[in-house]
Amino acid sequence: MKPVRCLALALVPTLILLPQLLLAQAPSETPKPLDGYSQAASATEQSWETKFRTLPEPDHIREDMRILSARPHHVGSPYDQQNAEWMLAQFKSWGWQAQIENFYVLFPTPKERLVQLLDASGKPVFTASLQEPPIAVDSTSSQTKEQLPTYNAYSADGDVTGPLVYVNYGTREDYEELDRLGVSVKGAIVIARYGAAWRGIKPKVAAEHGAIGCIIYSDPADDGYGVADSYPKGAGRPAEGVQRGGVNDTEFPGDPLTPGVGATKDAKRLDRKDSPIITKIPVIPISYADATPLLKSIDGRVVPAGWRGALPIPYHVGPGSQDKVHLKMFSNWEMKTLYDVIARIPGSTYPDEWVIRGNHHDAWVNGASDPVSGMSAELEEARSFGELLKQGWQPKRTIIYCAWDGEEPGLLGSTEWAETHADELRQHAVMYLNSDGNGRGYFFAGGTHGLEHFIDSVASQVIDPEKNIPIIERTRLLQISHATPAERATIRNRSDLRIRALGDGSDYVTFMDFVGIPSLNLGFGGEDHGSQYHSIYDDFYWYTHFQDTTFVYGRALAQVAGSAVMRIADAELLPYNFNNTADTVSMYVDQVQQLLKSEQDKVAETDREIKEGVFSAISDPKAPIAAPKTEPIPPFLDFAPLQNGSRALTDAAQAYETEVSKLEAAGGTALDAPSIDAVNQKLMQTERAFFLASGLPDRPYFKHQLYAPGAYTGYGVKTLPAVRESIEQHKWPVAAKATVDVGGVLQKEADAITAAARLLPKAGQ
Repeated sequence: MKPVRCLALALVPTLILLPQLLLAQAPSETPKPLDGYSQAASATEQSWETKFRTLPEPDHIREDMRILSARPHHVGSPYDQQNAEWMLAQFKSWGWQAQIENFYVLFPTPKERLVQLLDASGKPVFTASLQEPPIAVDSTSSQTKEQLPTYNAYSADGDVTGPLVYVNYGTREDYEELDRLGVSVKGAIVIARYGAAWRGIKPKVAAEHGAIGCIIYSDPADDGYGVADSYPKGAGRPAEGVQRGGVNDTEFPGDPLTPGVGATKDAKRLDRKDSPIITKIPVIPISYADATPLLKSIDGRVVPAGWRGALPIPYHVGPGSQDKVHLKMFSNWEMKTLYDVIARIPGSTYPDEWVIRGNHHDAWVNGASDPVSGMSAELEEARSFGELLKQGWQPKRTIIYCAWDGEEPGLLGSTEWAETHADELRQHAVMYLNSDGNGRGYFFAGGTHGLEHFIDSVASQVIDPEKNIPIIERTRLLQISHATPAERATIRNRSDLRIRALGDGSDYVTFMDFVGIPSLNLGFGGEDHGSQYHSIYDDFYWYTHFQDTTFVYGRALAQVAGSAVMRIADAELLPYNFNNTADTVSMYVDQVQQLLKSEQDKVAETDREIKEGVFSAISDPKAPIAAPKTEPIPPFLDFAPLQNGSRALTDAAQAYETEVSKLEAAGGTALDAPSIDAVNQKLMQTERAFFLASGLPDRPYFKHQLYAPGAYTGYGVKTLPAVRESIEQHKWPVAAKATVDVGGVLQKEADAITAAARLLPKAGQ
């Protein structure tokens, strides 16, 4: 008996505390459902997403990369078509409905290339090799018969000879510095290093300043031994490495002969001479091994400190007093066939609402990093969805997976497909999600700010494979480490991590800027130092030795992109968050006001320095420094229309989110009401409310008034572009009109959000 009594006494404290322990372990409230989901639907969705994230396998991604990057597969090559047909078969084997859509585009390949250094008598003293030699340990680098030579697509044909001038990165700001140094490029050939702006900007600005030819080289400071040991010892570009790439102008993306319409067989085409995006002067890219003798030949003033690269030579501006450069570039201007692979899983409830995912499959050469690392992740998502289909999952909305052809020369495949299907896309598309090359390290996202909260929420549930924390939190820590004290507080306290705005550089451009579909661009990088971008060395050997070597970040990309596709495909209410958009627009409005003040201050300071003789005081008679051209102080601009539009947008966004929060607080049961489809139809049009039919000043293709590729940056985005670029270019009447026009667009967006809010069912009904 005693032992029993003692046992009973021993249990008393536990029995007394048991209700308290149970209360402590029980959740204090029902977990908040996913945005756009009722409580029940949220639980189901999270269960399927969890299953999905267990399915992508690094070994599958590795094998897909090995197959797709086995041979050069540029536009028009046999292996480009073979890859497309292989992917088509893969999609079908996984249970997708799939087909290939063909388009017919202008794609030049080099016929004649020459870069020579001539002495004062005109005799060649150096001829550039314009070749990348194979490397013994890298087997595919020796596939020379299939490799495209080193060149810039859509360069004008030409045979020119002239003095050589070094123009740093060849941006407009660099030419302002040349003007100050008293150096003209008129009648000269310029040599610019890659970086700071898209490569097509370099010949564009050079031609505007009177240059007759352009050479672009890869300086080791930017992606060679200034960043990492040279390949094959390290990941850095070797001395003979060359970056290929298109140099089309920024007026529109896609086929140069069919602006705004799909490049189908019967499309009406421009004459090549009438295409505005082919360069005005011939352009050739070279390695830094080939660039060194050219740069050594230049004399004149030593360059400013910020213009110096990493070559062990003195950098001079020029022009050379004795030597000249002979540049010759001629292309075969031929039509080529594109192979876009388009695969679908029909939606069970809303088959006419489309969630679109894309990555391109063509490359300049073997393209393991760009684009196959992203394409392989997308394929693994598709395979994993096939596994879920076998388990009984079916998306509510139609999911469309795309493998684009022709991205490298100029976003050809995605642009021509989107232009061909533009009317359907405007009616049916919910989101476009893009990736391109993928690396190792930090998660990055850019895109429509109405999707900022959504993608942050998805990324919070994907774990970094090396740090074992959510990928979004690793990125937050990175941003905090690089921020000022004031910025750190904002990053820590803001519930959502800001995503970047998108300019140019991948296949989202036409979806966002011409059709008006909310878009995202995702990937990983930052820990993969060194690059073989657009060279023969971007191949399977290099990638598996220096990039995402275990393919765990390929899996992470598949997990986050696939989860995002699932979540928006199954949402009852489309999870756009307009508070984030309004917050970002308010920031942009403040920025353009500060930009005007900065321009006013700059002109006033220059005027003061001229009056005080600052420039003449430091002039060297042998190489005089000229004073900048005097300009009138920028006029007053009325920002009230922008401010009023921004305030209207903020008010409408807050009112909409308040109504949605009421539905969520009531358990979200009203989200499955038949009337919710009418709300979604309104929401699908909200991105297009940011459009002006006339487009941007001088660039009517680009309709979006919040984001656009910069006319003089290319890749780099310009936000509120009509206002911002007009201020930067001192086009004051255009800027004054733009503040009114864009303010009206912001009001139009506010009205669209308000119209959607009015259709929301009321909580409890």
